Amino acid sequence: MRGKAAANVDEYLAGVPEPAGSTLKHVRAVIRSVVPPETTEVISYRIPMFKYKGMLVGYAAFKNHCSLFPTGSGVIKKFEKELKGFATSKGTIQFPSDKPLPDALVRKIVKARVKENEEWD
Repeated sequence: MRGKAAANVDEYLAGVPEPAGSTLKHVRAVIRSVVPPETTEVISYRIPMFKYKGMLVGYAAFKNHCSLFPTGSGVIKKFEKELKGFATSKGTIQFPSDKPLPDALVRKIVKARVKENEEWD
């Protein structure tokens, strides 16, 4: 996504073309369903991020895929068996623009990140 940085998450999502827009809105809803109530949503590095005792997870749309960013943690390694079939790197999980990661897996990843941030707090 190029152009002017979004001022907030809703503005970011409004600028994402389909099918990625619907996919990211779904991912956002799944993340929101498991984060603590005091979690905030911010734009950081031009992408939506959830923040709770530090950055938790971010997500973004790119030309040919979407990504989930479980920030600075070993979560990707921890769930590598469940992430088979998805392109991953040290800090990124890529998935098709028209098919979000499985909800149960997103919930597990987010809960693991919440736990990590609580332990570091």
